[in-house]
Amino acid sequence: MSRLRLFIPLLMFVVLALFLMRGLQLDPREMPSALIDEPLPEFQLGQLGTDKIVQRGDVIGKVTLFNVWATWCVSCRMEHPYLQKLADEGVPIVGINYKDETFAAMKWLRDLGNPYRLNVEDLEGTLGLDMGVFGAPETYLVDAQGIIRYRHVGVINERIWSGLLSPLYQDLISKSGTP
Repeated sequence: MSRLRLFIPLLMFVVLALFLMRGLQLDPREMPSALIDEPLPEFQLGQLGTDKIVQRGDVIGKVTLFNVWATWCVSCRMEHPYLQKLADEGVPIVGINYKDETFAAMKWLRDLGNPYRLNVEDLEGTLGLDMGVFGAPETYLVDAQGIIRYRHVGVINERIWSGLLSPLYQDLISKSGTP
């Protein structure tokens, strides 16, 4: 029995090493969402910079990018010019201003430009929580019926748009028949 005790630390080391090896094989950028192929959650939140209330029905009807952003997010600042380029090309983008200060968000859009068709003000993060947001930036591709079809965690840039999101976006547009 005493000899068996000598192998317990070795056995624990082997099990731990197997878990660590498995973890090294995972892609940390791949964060699947439970909401893929599910409807965009229902919500009633303020529109940034106005007294209007925005609901799910106000933001669906055409293939749209939903971009989670905040002024405290350094990566969002890097992403912002590319989102403006997409908006200038006609890609509809709805902003979800996530756990941010209204004044700071309004100043950001005034100073850097506003690529968003409208901005949902998610002060408490309730919509983000319902969508499974881990942080900003995150972008969701939503079809014309309001179904979430893809989720991208991280910055949208030319490489991500051209290689990944644009083909999905174009496919959804061709299936929906709406530009």
